[in-house]
Amino acid sequence: MSRIGKIPVKVPQGVKVTFQDDVMTVEGPKGKLTQQYHPVITFDPQGDEIVVSRVNEEKQTRAFHGLYRNLLNNMVVGVSSGFTKVLVITGVGFRAEVQGKLLVMNLGYSNDVYVGIPDDLTVTADGSGKVSVSGIDKQRVGQFASEVRKLRLPEPYKGKGIRYEDEQIRRKVGKSGVK
Repeated sequence: MSRIGKIPVKVPQGVKVTFQDDVMTVEGPKGKLTQQYHPVITFDPQGDEIVVSRVNEEKQTRAFHGLYRNLLNNMVVGVSSGFTKVLVITGVGFRAEVQGKLLVMNLGYSNDVYVGIPDDLTVTADGSGKVSVSGIDKQRVGQFASEVRKLRLPEPYKGKGIRYEDEQIRRKVGKSGVK
């Protein structure tokens, strides 16, 4: 039995989960998410929990078991509380601000960098160099945060660049530090 797949998904109050025609739909206070799933996985609602099980013991089916359990859990958490990733911009003169549906960043290049903000995400930037990306879809939040981070990866000597808030950058000693 899958260690992840056997854990039931808890459904909080105000969240409605439906399964129809190999599509799971989760609707809650923050929005609505849908996801197709493979028919070898079955979902059994039991009160305020949903138990995920599989039809057979093939290798691919066992992999789907944990996958769809986690996808369902992420959808339930997303529509009830949402997901947030915080990016920290470090460097002299590096800054970011939100102008309408654009994230405008000065990252040490000759021109400012403009990034379009998707409709389903909320991006805020404060004066201290923190950019917060939030939304109901965990994959979309992570993907957008990753794309913003790639614009100026953190460098190991001074630590300048864009990093996640909980990320540790391994610092290197420069040329003059070797004696």
